[in-house]
Parts: sequence; C-alpha cells; structure tokens
Amino acid sequence: MTGITTTGEKRLVLISGRAHPELAAEVAKELGVELVPTSAYDFANGEIYVRFGESVRGCDAFVLQAHCAPINQWIMEQLLMVDALKRASAKRVTVVAPFYGYARQDKKHRGREPISARLVADMFSTAGADRLMSVDLHTAQIQGFFNGPVDHLWALPLLADYVRKRVDRNRLVVVSPDAGRVRLADQWSDRLGAPLAIIHKRRNPNVPNQVKVHELVGEVQGRTCVIVDDMIDTGGTIVQAADALMDNGAADVLVAATHAVLSGPAAERLRNSPISEVIVTNTLPIPEESRFETLTVLSIAPLVARAIREVFDDGSVTSLFEGNA
Repeated sequence: MTGITTTGEKRLVLISGRAHPELAAEVAKELGVELVPTSAYDFANGEIYVRFGESVRGCDAFVLQAHCAPINQWIMEQLLMVDALKRASAKRVTVVAPFYGYARQDKKHRGREPISARLVADMFSTAGADRLMSVDLHTAQIQGFFNGPVDHLWALPLLADYVRKRVDRNRLVVVSPDAGRVRLADQWSDRLGAPLAIIHKRRNPNVPNQVKVHELVGEVQGRTCVIVDDMIDTGGTIVQAADALMDNGAADVLVAATHAVLSGPAAERLRNSPISEVIVTNTLPIPEESRFETLTVLSIAPLVARAIREVFDDGSVTSLFEGNA
C-alpha cells in the first residue's frame, strides 16, 4: 500500500492536509514514503469532507497540516482527519503542526478573554490525537496544554548555522526585538558566541499590530545585527526594530525567524526596509505575492522527518538537539 512503511508489525502512515502540500511532499521524500491518497474538498456551504483512499487500521499515523490562512479552515480539516483516523482504527495519531495556530493567545491578558492555544489543544485531544508535534511554539507553556506527549522542535540550529556562514561573527550582534524574545535571543547569542542587544518597545493597546519602539539596550555601532524572532506577521515590529538599529549606527541588519506568516503589508514593508536579508523556514507556505528578493527560505522538512522517524521508532526526539542548546 502507498504511504506506509513497516518495521516488524508497525506501520508508518503520513497524511497531508491541503494547506501546505509542498512541505508534506518534502517530508515524505525524506522519510522514503508516499503520502496516503486522500480525498478532501469543501461543500458549497464551506463544510469539509475528508476520506482516506486506503486502510489505516493499526497504523502509526502522522497528520501534517500548516495552520496558515484561512487558519480556521485548515485546523478544522486536520481535526476531521484525526477523527477519521481514529474511527478507521489507527493505532496512534500524531498531529504534526509545524506552525501551531492561535499560539499567541496562550494566556489571559485581560478579563473575559479566551485562552485560545489551550482550546486548540483540547480540540485535537477530543478529536482523538495521541501526540502533538510542532516547531518553535510561541511560548513553551503551550506544551502543557495538550494532555499527551508534545514534541517541540527547534529551528534555531538550522537558522543559526546559516547565519554563521553568512556573516563575520566578530562583528555580529544578536538582537531581541522586544523583551518577550530575550530568552530566544540569548540562546542565539550562546550558539553564535555573539553579544546581545535588546529593543524595548511598547504596544498601543487600542491599535492591534502597531508598535512604538522606545530604546535600544546594547552596542550596535558598526556591527552586523541579526534580529531573531519566532515569527514575522505584519512585519511592523521587525521593520521598526531595523530602523532603530540603523539609527544607532548598525552597519547591516538581517532577520531570522522560524514562521513566515507575512500577513497584509508584511512583504512590502520588508522589501522597503533597510534589512539586507530575511531568513525564514517553510513551516508555512509562502505565496509568490509574499516573496521578495531579500527573502531566504530554508527547509524544515529534514528536521520534521527525523522527528517523525524517532517517534515511530520509539526513539528520542530530544537527541536531535543534544549539543545544540
């Protein structure tokens, strides 16, 4: 049967939703399997239908779906796939969400707000998922929202190794675009052996996605600055950070982020900014209209495939990152 590899009595099944077929095809190639034939389409009223084209009874199933726009549609499709697998007697179902939707809503900032990241985890659990795999969750606490094993993969080694080859480390400064990313920037600083700078900012609580930069902590004069973050959404924070760095005498500015959400004006903002290169991974599909000359996309597929193989073989996903912290 296509899409299945066996080890003794165990069978690995890789299934893809419709959100990011290119990444799924890369992961399948890395694993040496074919994707399970799947019928998936929308009814006239927007409801989704899914059905697998071969038996999945007793299989160790991995359902890969990118939580990109329209995010609610693709999360729902993945939930239906999980439900279909459980009802078809799959032995174990792992949700592979390279970018975890609603991750930024991981706590209540004010009264009467939902904790949406927890709700998403609950929905996958209710649908029948036994395990969850994701790359660079917005906050580590999301791992505790799912009632089962969570494999939290890091893109830092992939991104940092690229940056190391790209720049002179003697002139490098790692920059956190806000206080919330300091821990991430510190990990980058340790890996690259570079000093750390922090941009202090305040958001306007009455205007979503708008940020005002206030001050820079650290020395960037004449240096190559690498702004690091887990995602780029509208690009406002990143571009303002780059402008602040150039205003403080930086020689060059690069950006490294795992998830290229690139909503709305992001591509145009980044294209017209002083940033010389934006380095991201392909956890999310990047349409042609969101691409620009200075964008570099690194493939996360080898990492995802190795993690899937470790889970299937009852190995250690943590071992993939030993020595990389």
